[in-house]
Amino acid sequence: MAKFLLLLALGIVVYLIVSRVRRDGERSQAQREVQAGSSTPEDMVRCAVCGVHLPRSEGFASRGKFYCSDEHLRLSGHEVRKDK
Repeated sequence: MAKFLLLLALGIVVYLIVSRVRRDGERSQAQREVQAGSSTPEDMVRCAVCGVHLPRSEGFASRGKFYCSDEHLRLSGHEVRKDK
């Protein structure tokens, strides 16, 4: 009976250690994900044709206006140029 209680206590201790290590690992992974996603936000622009909002780096620009696609840029009669 004493051996059974000793094994049970040892099992509980091992379980607590493993669960704490796993929880700390998940917490540090969550912190790394938050830090990785905390880069500076990008400016959003609005398409002059349809009004959709998109990141500036994904838009097309011409004469101070932004467009969501080269098709909308052509519809406006402007030259196609990818905004950088």
